[in-house]
Amino acid sequence: MLTAETQFTDKMTTTLEHGYQPIQSYDIEGPEETPHEIHVVPEGSKSRWNHIVDLDSFFTRMYQYHQKNGIVCIALNEIFLLGQFAFIVMLSTYMWHCVDYPVLFKNKILPNKTKVELSDVFLPLDECTNEISSFAWFVISLAFIFWCIMTLRTLLRLGHYWEMKHFYSAALKITDDELQNLTWHQVQQKVREVQKEQQMCIHKSDLSELDIYHRILRFKNYKIAMVNKSLLPVKLQVPFVGEVIFMTQGLKFNLDILLFSGPWAPFENNWHLKEDYKKVAKRKDLAEALSRSILYAGIINLILCPAILLWQILHTFFSYAEVIKRNPSLLGMRSWSFYGRLYFRHFNELDHELHARLTRAYRPAAKYMDSFISPLGTIIAQNLAFVVGSIGAVILALSAYDQDVLLVDHVLTILSICGLVYATCRSMIPDQNMVWCPEALLTKVLAHVHYQPDYWRGQAHTHNVRQEFAQLFQLRAVSLLEELLSPILTPYVLCFHLRHKALDIVDFFRNFTVEVVGVGDVCSFAQMDVRKHGNATWQTSVHSGDEPLPSDANQYTQAEDGKTELSLVHFTLTNPMWQPPADADKFVQTFKQQALKDAAAGPVAGQMNNPLFASINSVSSLGTGYSTIFSSIRVGPQAQLFRSEMMGGPTSMSSYVSAEKPSKLRGCINRSEGPLEGSDRGLLFSLTQGNTSLGNSMMIPESRTDMQNSDFATTDMCLTTLCLREMHQRQIASRSSRLSVLVQK
Repeated sequence: MLTAETQFTDKMTTTLEHGYQPIQSYDIEGPEETPHEIHVVPEGSKSRWNHIVDLDSFFTRMYQYHQKNGIVCIALNEIFLLGQFAFIVMLSTYMWHCVDYPVLFKNKILPNKTKVELSDVFLPLDECTNEISSFAWFVISLAFIFWCIMTLRTLLRLGHYWEMKHFYSAALKITDDELQNLTWHQVQQKVREVQKEQQMCIHKSDLSELDIYHRILRFKNYKIAMVNKSLLPVKLQVPFVGEVIFMTQGLKFNLDILLFSGPWAPFENNWHLKEDYKKVAKRKDLAEALSRSILYAGIINLILCPAILLWQILHTFFSYAEVIKRNPSLLGMRSWSFYGRLYFRHFNELDHELHARLTRAYRPAAKYMDSFISPLGTIIAQNLAFVVGSIGAVILALSAYDQDVLLVDHVLTILSICGLVYATCRSMIPDQNMVWCPEALLTKVLAHVHYQPDYWRGQAHTHNVRQEFAQLFQLRAVSLLEELLSPILTPYVLCFHLRHKALDIVDFFRNFTVEVVGVGDVCSFAQMDVRKHGNATWQTSVHSGDEPLPSDANQYTQAEDGKTELSLVHFTLTNPMWQPPADADKFVQTFKQQALKDAAAGPVAGQMNNPLFASINSVSSLGTGYSTIFSSIRVGPQAQLFRSEMMGGPTSMSSYVSAEKPSKLRGCINRSEGPLEGSDRGLLFSLTQGNTSLGNSMMIPESRTDMQNSDFATTDMCLTTLCLREMHQRQIASRSSRLSVLVQK
């Protein structure tokens, strides 16, 4: 035990001393290039998109242009945002200073007036302006200055998007009308072709899919890694509530300024970490400087707290008041929190890919949370609903007898409040006829979100797991409350919590930053290097007694929860043309071979003892479409045939996909994950490939051709996630048993 601890300490010391290292790109499609090699474009092909300095911003705008459906939609959205801000400020000012509320509420009787008109309630413009105080004029002036700044930024962004429109039409040959009919994968392939012709990046002749993802997600990958290594977010101890994870839009904005885009951030520009952050000798000085920057940011937030809080209240009121009035149960609905979106996100996963996964996981997640019944809360809700319902019924009965009852002061207010409380209470009362299995529901969630702590396994029914999952899948009311309190809590979090992590943040940037040729400085976790950041318990061996892939990772450098391995598999499925490095490819192939071995063994000892068949059972329970795919697989494989496949049988994709697919109208597919034609590099394809001799046992049924290939790819990722996790659990159990034997000896 002492030897293991000594080795771990030595690795930690080595990592701290030599954390930053430049590496070559993982793009292996062309010849290796040195950092000093520059490709010169032939004279005839030079254009305005040759040698783009800030490719990060360019590719990010290119992705947003595709996802937001072109220049018209983007411009309208930006203009309406400006108008919304101006409208809220003007309406709030007018309602505060230009309405005669005593007349409106009939507390003031106008002479010679039997009926109050709008002209009596609204003050004339000159009288209204005289009512506005000096402080109010100061606030309005600040709002106007802020609106002018927003307008200038909007005009600048629209100028960039106008240039992007020309890039799409001239270089990519894509018009705005075609954007909804093209997947991001198709756009990305066109960009790679343009790179070969016009050399947007002059440091390498070809850009791989990973290079483009790195450019778009450079800073987001850092945040994902920080969450994975528990460096973020901040956890607060709240009396009578317990541990609360605090991550709001306001705090997220401050983190982006402090760590990435601000003038005192560790990054010199979008693609380069400051040289001082790569030197271990300056870590303490940099930590002190970062700590001061965080302190100053907290003080600025504290000074601006009243204005930000006022804006939050007004924006929330105008956004949700009418919706909540019509549908009070909205507050009882749930949504994925900011923390949840970072926790569940793969390295190198774009926004639309994450959104698609979380959307599929929403229903089982909501059912899981609804499966927990609070007896005390149910009793209170039932009796409170009875009381307010009775009051409302009495008022409605009296108004039916004489409608003048509704003219009595505050009767309509009481009726509205009773309706709101009643609807809220009814949403808290569970359906007694519905019975859910928490473990099965959480497994359905896991199939789509892909991540959960190991100790949740078998504990889905417990209160602790539910509370932890509630931090990831929040009530809408809780998220609104957090955003309202964010202007108050953000200064406290910055000054008294995040500031003390300054040294850890500096060490993180140095130890987990690598330089990639043609890309710049990126988070090393985003390279998906299973040797450097992999976890041995998430890696498999084909033959019994074999050791997993050799790994240089330790507890400090390895990604938690199988983040490296699952991110790698997800990226290979969404980008099937990407050529991974040798170690990554070996991991994927070894995993598929182990799955084929489990398929060959069959469920002879019970399906739950076989990782593959246990995963197939779980995925089949996700819905009819999923069970249809596996309906023939579950009949049982032919062991000898699968063993012959492992030895090298014929592999033809046409053997399981009909050559003549029914034509489908393609529309609004710009948010599809990966290519429409699917991927031949996934586990499901490996299980179904082969000749007709496998057809009776493992072939996809005829209904496969009626499905979208994207659905097939989704099923593939669900199966891969659950199967890899089952193998991970088997590795843990195997190691525990071996350790027990050694202890007994």
